Amino acid sequence: MRNYLAIDQGTTSSRSIIFDSSLNSIKDSQKAYELSYPEDGWVEADPEEILNTVLSTIKDVTKDNTDITSCGITNQRETTIVWSKKTGEPIYPAIIWQDRRTSSMCSSLKADGNEEMVSKKTGLLLDPYFSASKVGWILDNVPNARHDAESGDLLFGTVDSFLIYKLSKEKNHLTDITNASRTMLFNIHTMSWDLDLLNLFNIPISMMPKVKDCDSFFGTIDVNGTDIRINGVIGDQQSALVGQACFSKGDLKSTYGTGCFLMVNTKETPVVVKEGLLTTVGYRLNNETSYALEGSIYSCGNIVQWLRDKMNFFSSSAESEDFLEKNGESNNVKFLPAFNGLGTPYWNSNIRAGFSGITQNSTKKDIITAAFKSICYQTKDIINILESNSISINSLLVDGGMTANESFIQILADSLQKEVARPSNTESTALGACIVCQIADGVAMEEIKTLIESKYRPNSKLNNFYKKDYEDWKMFIDLSLK
Repeated sequence: MRNYLAIDQGTTSSRSIIFDSSLNSIKDSQKAYELSYPEDGWVEADPEEILNTVLSTIKDVTKDNTDITSCGITNQRETTIVWSKKTGEPIYPAIIWQDRRTSSMCSSLKADGNEEMVSKKTGLLLDPYFSASKVGWILDNVPNARHDAESGDLLFGTVDSFLIYKLSKEKNHLTDITNASRTMLFNIHTMSWDLDLLNLFNIPISMMPKVKDCDSFFGTIDVNGTDIRINGVIGDQQSALVGQACFSKGDLKSTYGTGCFLMVNTKETPVVVKEGLLTTVGYRLNNETSYALEGSIYSCGNIVQWLRDKMNFFSSSAESEDFLEKNGESNNVKFLPAFNGLGTPYWNSNIRAGFSGITQNSTKKDIITAAFKSICYQTKDIINILESNSISINSLLVDGGMTANESFIQILADSLQKEVARPSNTESTALGACIVCQIADGVAMEEIKTLIESKYRPNSKLNNFYKKDYEDWKMFIDLSLK
């Protein structure tokens, strides 16, 4: 029986899990870290704190077990770090994927007619969400950064690249193809950094990491004197796609973490949908590329965190389930889930969160239920787009921390009027990192299966209620965007 180390570096915490070759979790460690919000729409973190939480969790899970075949890394995507080639020290905090500070830069580039070129090459929209404008902002705003970058003294990377550089004995400056595809600097057709895009954002190519397949060798970690090969790297949402064994065309998963991301496998064909879905690289394994369509929801688990920590409506996330109205009734209270703008299909950086319909009769239950429904309705937005483009969805595979809330999953099933399936291991992101390692070690993809723990079937009696409630919510969103 072989053991694998999965490093899952997320938006608010880092996690290390040791899996055996049957994908059973043997040991697990998780450590949270703080995000900072220096200005409206800005979201940052300390790269060294991110690294230290990773190191701490690795130490926890390996102190009694260094018999590990290989290591896989999965990470929050788009988050941007720039560091010195000479010292290895970051020159600015990590700019988190949720950050919207470059909205005006992106708007100017759109106004100049660049969006079509960007979309054709990357499959993405010209939006602050992705790494390119974040790198440009750092070079323009940190003293001497542009000079140092043009002199070849600065390196850029998403979190995977920073971790590989810091953890590997070889100090490798590498990334994988899925993370590269989310920078808005990578051409998903030529599979290379694109000079037109680098010039558009004024980024020297010398800053860019070398791009490798997901199941490549990325370097060696020294764990308590034992060398462990990093044999797999994959962005978190693509990792969940692999973790859910979505290897066939049309397989769909939805991950409910800090944000929410729906991803459907389109295999060798990069499908373009005009209504705001992203075309991206799903994974590249065994020398074959699978593309995917993705819908991005910015606010999900962070809504629950806000209700818990800022509003003090409940003391733990698990307790939120006690305040959810099982039939979805929120007495006309509606929530606009836009702490940092709205993603698919709206792609609006400027809109901010708010409630509608609150009266003196409104209760804590109404507000919490409305907030949870807004997550379900954003999911419905994306599924409606997929179905309008002849991508049929009969069942939705879900994973992520929020899926521990059974009332939420039932409301999701009822509002979508579709079956929702939850796997026995809801940590599909970490699982995907382990599976990529296994594939690198020769395990056939056909042997990897998802074990479904529970299926949630929709209550057809609530169909009319949710249809009307969703339409009212859409009207509220549309009016807010005007």
